[in-house]
Amino acid sequence: MPSAVPATISPIFDPFTLPNGSVLPNRLAKAAMEENMAVRGQLPGAALFRLYEAWSRGGAGLIVTGNVMVHAEALTGPGGVVLDAQSPMEPFRQWAAAAKSGGAKVWMQINHPGRQIRADMPGVAWGPSAVKVDIGKNSKRFADPVAMTAEQIDQTVQRFAETARRAEEAGFDGVEIHAAHGYLLSQFLSPLTNQRTDRWGGSLDNRARLLLDITRAVRATVAPTFTVAVKLNSADFQRGGFDADDAAHVIDLLAPLGVDVVELSGGSYEAPAMTGQAGDERSRAREAYFLTLAEELAAKSPLPLMLTGGIVRRPVAEEVLAGGIELVGMGSALAVDPDLPNRWHQDATAKVELTPVTIKDKAVASAAGMARIRQQLRRLGTNRRPRPGISPKLALVKETVLQQFALRRYRTWLNSRTA
Repeated sequence: MPSAVPATISPIFDPFTLPNGSVLPNRLAKAAMEENMAVRGQLPGAALFRLYEAWSRGGAGLIVTGNVMVHAEALTGPGGVVLDAQSPMEPFRQWAAAAKSGGAKVWMQINHPGRQIRADMPGVAWGPSAVKVDIGKNSKRFADPVAMTAEQIDQTVQRFAETARRAEEAGFDGVEIHAAHGYLLSQFLSPLTNQRTDRWGGSLDNRARLLLDITRAVRATVAPTFTVAVKLNSADFQRGGFDADDAAHVIDLLAPLGVDVVELSGGSYEAPAMTGQAGDERSRAREAYFLTLAEELAAKSPLPLMLTGGIVRRPVAEEVLAGGIELVGMGSALAVDPDLPNRWHQDATAKVELTPVTIKDKAVASAAGMARIRQQLRRLGTNRRPRPGISPKLALVKETVLQQFALRRYRTWLNSRTA
């Protein structure tokens, strides 16, 4: 049997000082995973608190929440958490305290889904242009988006800033602006979904305008020591879409705006590379899906980078750091074993295993894979052990039933707000 390896030998347990002076206890981060576990009022509740306490005890130096919605009428799913000007603060204070209880720093990921809205959801489906999600025969499950007006764009900037302000008030250590995975800010960045001819369209500088305006507004709203991070696709993995050269340019644009970290991922609902279901030869060849692209970006990046996607083994985490990336993000691995960072202190060979999803339809495979992960999160939130062996198809069926209940509750809540 392999001998235990002391933590001091591995750089993954070294502290990291962010540009704003904040210190992370180590280089391991629990990356954002959409929980869809909101209670009545689209608020965090006891199950989320228990889940985040488990992650904080598990040894990750940083915890990034699942995406929190900045617009009550635009949710990635009916169980999404909303933090806006009307939200009560106490549940968010409890959430931040739970996530920090084991010594980790905690950032709230803040997001707007844009056009990636289910067709049966109430509210709005906005995009830079009226370009619908195209996932073949399953496209009908998504709403028909409308192109945003200048007023709606300006309102969105203010919504991000308000959510960030309230996250700081609640006790979070930072926010991560979600500009990846095909959500609204990613839609503006991509020439495939942004077909505007005004100042938000055309050149990459124009397509990046919304992200940059939001970043400026957030940075101006929070304290200098409050972390502002951005999640960005290393590439969309769609022909003619946002690519690695575009990512490098956007990182350069973000550098002077007070951004502390850029987290790299990839893909969208149409090309779900973030779940291992799509990509190119550079993303499929390695356990860390986007490592080759991230290494290329790290060579010239003026900002610290974090890489997320497919990492389950300590040697791979160390390989990420050796490639010039400062932080290692893990999602699915910590849904299966929230104590994995602690285990890596004593056993360099510790890992988790998830059976690959073999459904041929990539969009369905991605949804089933995420449903299987959310099944583990719900189990952890009720103090039960994960069951990673559950069939992805069965997990998707269970998820569908739960979402119908959540959808009815969300409709009722949204109607009460707008009445």
